[in-house]
Amino acid sequence: MAFTEPRQFQAMEEALSALFGKNVQIVESRRVTGGDVNEACKLALTNGKQIFVKRNAMENADIFVAETVGLLAIAATGTIKIPDILGTGIDRERGCSFLLMEYIESGSRGRDFWKTFGRQLADMHRAPTDELTAGGKFGFVMDNYIGIRKQKNDICDSWTAFFRDCRLAPQFEAAYGYFDRTERKKITGLLDRVGDVLVEPTHPSLLHGDLWAGNFMTGTDGRGWLIDPAAYVGHAEADIAMTELFGGFSQSFYDAYREAAPVQPGYEERRDLYNLYHLLNHLNMFGVTYLSGVKRILKKYMS
Repeated sequence: MAFTEPRQFQAMEEALSALFGKNVQIVESRRVTGGDVNEACKLALTNGKQIFVKRNAMENADIFVAETVGLLAIAATGTIKIPDILGTGIDRERGCSFLLMEYIESGSRGRDFWKTFGRQLADMHRAPTDELTAGGKFGFVMDNYIGIRKQKNDICDSWTAFFRDCRLAPQFEAAYGYFDRTERKKITGLLDRVGDVLVEPTHPSLLHGDLWAGNFMTGTDGRGWLIDPAAYVGHAEADIAMTELFGGFSQSFYDAYREAAPVQPGYEERRDLYNLYHLLNHLNMFGVTYLSGVKRILKKYMS
C-alpha cells in the first residue's frame, strides 16, 4: 500500500488555476447539507466541471489534511472508491481553510450493492498496512479527528493497549464531569481490564474509523463510496461494530463480509465496548443526550 500526501495551495484561485487552467473561475456555489463540522458546497466552474469544496476556519486546516491522508490510505488499498482529492489549503483572503474534491453525483444502489460493499470492506480490512504502521502495529501515520474532536493515533504493539490508551481513556478524561466518584472508580477498573474483554486481531487492518450510514454514499455506478474517514490501523471488528451502532446497513452486507472475512468468536460480547468510544465522543461533542447510552454500556462491562 502506497499513498501520496495531498497537494497544498495558498488560495482557491491558485488551486483552480493549477488544476484546471489559468482562466477557470467559479460561476456558482451551492451549499450541500449533511455535515456538522464544515461548510460544504458544490462549485460549478467556467469550464463546465463541477467540484466539491469543504471549508472551515483557517486554524482548522489540519482537519482537512488528516481527512485527505485517511482517504488516500483507503484509496491505496484498491478496494473501495473514494472521491478524487484535488488539494487542500488556506485561503487567507477568504479567511478559511479548504479541501477540494471530485463531486460525486448520487445514484441508485445496484442489485448487489450491499453484497459488493460487504466484500469490498472485507478486502480493505485484509489489505497490508506496513506503510502505515510497520511491523504489524496499531495506530496511524498521524493523529486525526473523529467529528470535531482530535483522535490520538500513537503507534502501539498491542491492539487492546491502543484501544484503551488512544480511544477510551482520552474520551473518559474529557467526559470526567458527567460521572460521580463511584462511577469514576468503576471506569478506572474498566480501563484496567480492557484486555480481558477485547482480543488481538489475526492481523492489523486499515479502518475507516467512523463507518456509519452517513459516511458512505452511492455513486452513479451503483457502488458504495467512502467519505469522511477517521482512519487508523486497528481491529477490523471495530468498523463492523460502528456500522451496527446507528443502523442503516443491510443483513446481506454482513453476510457478504463474514463470508469473505469471518469475525472472531465472541464479537457480540465486544461490540458494545467498541461503540462506547463513539458514544463517549458524541457525549463530548453534543452533550447529555448520549449519557444514558454511555452508562448503559458501562453497566454491562462494570458489573
